Amino acid sequence: MLTRNCLLLFLWILVDAGSVSSSRPPSSSLLLLGRSRTGGRERARGLGGPMRNGRAGSQRVKRGWVWNQFFVLEEYMGSEPQYVGKLHTDLDKGESVVKYTLSGEGAGSIFTIDQTTGDIHALRSLDREEKPYYTLRAQAVDINSNRPLEPESEFVIKVQDINDNEPKFLEGPYTASVPEMSPVGTYVTQVTATDDDDPTYGNSARVVYSILHGQPYFSVEPKTGVIKTALPNMDREVKEQYQVLIQAKDMGGQLGGLAGTTTVNITLSDVNDNPPRFSKSFFHLRVPESSAVGSAVGRIKAHDLDIGKNAEVDYNIVPGDGGAMFDITTNSHNQEGIIILKKPLDYETKKSYTFKVDASNSHLDPRFQSFGAFKDTATVKINVLDVDEPPVFNKPSYVMDVYEDTPAGTVIGAVTAQDLDASSSPVRYSIDWKSDMDSYFDIDPVEGTISTNELLDRESIAQHNISVVATKLNSPVLSSRVAVTVHVLDINEFPPELSVPYETFVCENAKTGQVIQTFSAKDQDVAPPGQQFSFKSVKEDSKGNKNFTIRDFGNNTAGIVTKRSGFRRRLQETYLLPVLIEDNGYPPKSSTGTLTIRVCGCETDGSLLTCSAEAIFLPVGLSTGALIAILLCIVILLVIVVLYVGLRRQKKKETLMSSKEDIRDNVIHYDDEGGGEEDTHAFDIGTLRNPKVVKDNLFRRDVKPETKMDRRPPVSQDSADIRVFISQRLKEHDTDNSAPPYDSLATYAYEGDGSVAESLSSIESRTVDVQEEYDYLSEWGPSFKTLAGIFGEQSETRSNSTATENTH
Repeated sequence: MLTRNCLLLFLWILVDAGSVSSSRPPSSSLLLLGRSRTGGRERARGLGGPMRNGRAGSQRVKRGWVWNQFFVLEEYMGSEPQYVGKLHTDLDKGESVVKYTLSGEGAGSIFTIDQTTGDIHALRSLDREEKPYYTLRAQAVDINSNRPLEPESEFVIKVQDINDNEPKFLEGPYTASVPEMSPVGTYVTQVTATDDDDPTYGNSARVVYSILHGQPYFSVEPKTGVIKTALPNMDREVKEQYQVLIQAKDMGGQLGGLAGTTTVNITLSDVNDNPPRFSKSFFHLRVPESSAVGSAVGRIKAHDLDIGKNAEVDYNIVPGDGGAMFDITTNSHNQEGIIILKKPLDYETKKSYTFKVDASNSHLDPRFQSFGAFKDTATVKINVLDVDEPPVFNKPSYVMDVYEDTPAGTVIGAVTAQDLDASSSPVRYSIDWKSDMDSYFDIDPVEGTISTNELLDRESIAQHNISVVATKLNSPVLSSRVAVTVHVLDINEFPPELSVPYETFVCENAKTGQVIQTFSAKDQDVAPPGQQFSFKSVKEDSKGNKNFTIRDFGNNTAGIVTKRSGFRRRLQETYLLPVLIEDNGYPPKSSTGTLTIRVCGCETDGSLLTCSAEAIFLPVGLSTGALIAILLCIVILLVIVVLYVGLRRQKKKETLMSSKEDIRDNVIHYDDEGGGEEDTHAFDIGTLRNPKVVKDNLFRRDVKPETKMDRRPPVSQDSADIRVFISQRLKEHDTDNSAPPYDSLATYAYEGDGSVAESLSSIESRTVDVQEEYDYLSEWGPSFKTLAGIFGEQSETRSNSTATENTH
């Protein structure tokens, strides 16, 4: 296969070379199979130029390269260097005057060239996977002078691939899953093998997949590597894990190809295809009658072969006997059914309960409902066990009331407990000493009556919390407790009083019948429902009653009301008003409080101004606002005086600064606009300088200074071509609309219409080397002597090289 491919490649190169040769002109039989920098194939180009000075230049054609092979076989194991190809130029006539050079990637280390024949060899074995091609440059030079005979050409040597890499599964081993009970052809996963060989050459990288182990459960597509199920109804509960061995073989799976393998671990994922099932149809449980409500009394379980959420089970008690006494929930960790007690059990009332429990899946799959009902039913029987129980109080707690100061030994209530067991043992009562450490109460051990043991004080302890213990007489260990709360009721033993010390004032301009203060009362006794306070003036105080009176509002508050007007602080500053306060307790309690009323000065709207005695001696017609206005006027006058004094001082300072005898620097203003375009002395910067520094000899910037240096006589401007050139440029500038509006300097550079030496440019230089004499350049002056020497040396060198070529 490799030999055939090399032969076809060689024939293609020969055909391509023949077609190129036929397209060339008959005058040039040389070929160039390289690529130019612009990407197109280079054409034979001549270096001859047009005729100059009546002499025709000789035609010179650029030579071309021919290489016979562009490929080198990888992993070459021969003893001799591998032949790559040959470089040749049509200038090489076999006379050993041309030397071939090679440069670029691997030149000298990987590839070598025979400088005489142009044969290229590979010095060592190459790996295409390491580097697929090498870019090199070749050139033919003169063997004696090393002068390039042809431009440097670039070519590529490709490493021809062989099948030396097996397919590899870079992502293996693989893990995949597929739902159980899937139909045939269900997609499982896809495996991919990579081959480092050249996919564009031959079948070295063409991979075919096959399954070595895992049949008949799974299959693989040969070209894509897609793994699919091959058997229907694979059951996870029968087998969950499968290991499949996949092979990838190159060369299209043909004999002699290289192969690689990988492992695919496939797991069947669960679907809900199994209903829950009880391990037995009857469950027998025993529960003590002393079990607390809400406690678990038993557990049952239905097993499901599925896993995860497909194995979640819901339990339900079928309505009927026992449905009201018990409930069932699901333990989310192990899917057990927990039976919970809903109501207290009593062996003496009912000794057993029987009911049915259903177990069903929480998440049903409609694809498998045709298999049957996804639930199971079991019967549960619960026997209640008799327990020797402690006495039971007829109430969960007791509340009793007693008035404070009740005589000791007074019965305030009773508790009752009984033994509900069949033996019906007598009960004895006692008070837990920890709950009544001061022994305020006592209890009758047989009857359960509770009485006071000493006088109670509500102000000290308003509520007593005691614990009563009931014990069975024939079983002292069994006892029960109940909480008893005793409220100490208050008796009316404290009289009412003013709630706070009030600070009351009356305005001098107060009117008759005006309420000047509202007040209330308090009582140290516990306020009973409907407590009411009454307020009134003391009748014995006839003097106070002429000025003020008390008005009871009926809502446990009262107000002080003026009985006259015209109060004056000069006459009397304070008044005392006694108030009689009485409650509605039994027996009624009362007390007398005194309210102090001060006379104060107020605004017309009743707002307080002052209650001090000093304010009496202020002028009658002078208010606070008037005082503030007077002070504000004084401050304004002071500010005006200060400003006036400051301005006077500032004026004196300015007068001193304007004195002509001031020796400090002054600012001089120059307002010279100039005389226009023709005035060239409009402004001189020298005026800004010290007059002593100004020099007498000033130069105008717009006039070229005259120099006394000897200069060569200028070129005559009487030449006709110069006058024509200047007149054309003047017209162009005069008609230019884009020129600025001000005068500008235009420079005209004119080279002339030619010289005796003609043009010195190399653009039109002739390719043909013509022997010329350049000695006449020395006659033009010292500046051209160097140029004459350079052209003279080049002429001698060119003549020597031409003579050498003719010799060869």
